[in-house]
Amino acid sequence: MRAMVQSLIAWGEDRLFRRVLRNSSYLFASNAIGALMSILTARLLGVAGFGELGIIIAFVSNVNRLLSFRMSDVVVRYMGEYMARKEVDRAAALVKAAGLTEAATSLLAYVVLMLLAPLGARYIVKDPAATPLFLLYGVSILANITTETATGVLQVGNHFRSQALINLVQACLVTGVITAAYVMHGGLAMILWAYLIGKIVLGIGPIVVAIYRLRGMLGPRWWQASFDLLPPRRELVHFALSTNFSGTINMIVRDSEVLWVGYFFTSLQAGYYKAALMIINLIVMPITPFVNTTYPEINHVIVTRQWGKLRKLLKQVTLVAGAWTGVVALGLVLIGKQAIFLPWSFFGQPLVLFGRAFSPLKASYLPAYPALMILLVGFGIANVLFWNRPLLLSLGLPGFPLKVALWATVAKVALTFLIVPTYGYIAEAILLTAYFAVTVGLNVWKGMGEVRRVRALELVGVTV
Repeated sequence: MRAMVQSLIAWGEDRLFRRVLRNSSYLFASNAIGALMSILTARLLGVAGFGELGIIIAFVSNVNRLLSFRMSDVVVRYMGEYMARKEVDRAAALVKAAGLTEAATSLLAYVVLMLLAPLGARYIVKDPAATPLFLLYGVSILANITTETATGVLQVGNHFRSQALINLVQACLVTGVITAAYVMHGGLAMILWAYLIGKIVLGIGPIVVAIYRLRGMLGPRWWQASFDLLPPRRELVHFALSTNFSGTINMIVRDSEVLWVGYFFTSLQAGYYKAALMIINLIVMPITPFVNTTYPEINHVIVTRQWGKLRKLLKQVTLVAGAWTGVVALGLVLIGKQAIFLPWSFFGQPLVLFGRAFSPLKASYLPAYPALMILLVGFGIANVLFWNRPLLLSLGLPGFPLKVALWATVAKVALTFLIVPTYGYIAEAILLTAYFAVTVGLNVWKGMGEVRRVRALELVGVTV
């Protein structure tokens, strides 16, 4: 016990770990509000309507991801390195190139959405009349025209409070519209407007703040930096394409789960599956900010060759993520069904609010529970070892997680067509869990092995 207390005190005195925790806490509040609004939305729309909402949002988001080069990763990787070396002009050129590239691909993404929206409405929602809803939510693509680049700039500059404030503002706006829809018994279109407003704020906000911060970080004429200062074109293109392919793979495997279920079945089954994912996101929610705040720190300690600090940081964030995930997972296993799906009661008396028995979700969502328990395993693994991909990116190995994800995706998609139509969305949950176990495990093995290899070479005087 004494050793544990001393360890906690030492962690509290660790400036690097304190910064990660502080920056993560800035981003937590709005995520919590968003999770609660998802529950309210699920109760308002019912299972089928909630499934249709999930299909529309996932479809639009995935079209955007398909053409996204994940410029936040590119900016953190290269701008972070240049800022650590005081190479301000090179950092400015990188930011300018990233922003222009992202703007062009965002415009292209909306054109692609206009072409694909009728197909999504017909074959996934199975209602051609839903096409205008796809195009409505697609405005979010235009609002996020250079948001990834801006987010990367704010991460490198350690401006997480600005991001948190933007997230909080959008969460409050979305909360207001969804609450009004709940009181007024609004429908799918009103809920979609709420989420669109939130995406517009999340898109434009970071861009405005990043432009303001760039003057202080890179100077008032940063936008005049020459493209000749960019990294070797082949290296930069390879990194960007790797992150794009990696994002595309995640889109197919992880971010299209509701779309797969909607395609093979109906919006009702998609609603069950989205409800399971929504509850899982409550577990992932506190760890999600860790991904954004830990990546720049991992990148910095690797660039400055501080291997001891790297191992210590990874151990600390893994233990924190593991403790949270373990406690919540145990709660879901023991009382999840009663606490989430069934009406609450105190001392044998039902809890009644506004004349209705209260539960976070209605009992009509109960078929989502088996999928929830299966997904808990896969997302638990990804949650605890969330740093697996950022570590490889910072080590200059973007190709390894891409190859792992590619082959795992080929296997998962093949099995999806083979077994999901027969065994239902429970099989889809099993496949996703297996995907996480394989890819995360291999990435961690490779990343830690590379760290040991580089440290060993440096100890004998070999520069890597």
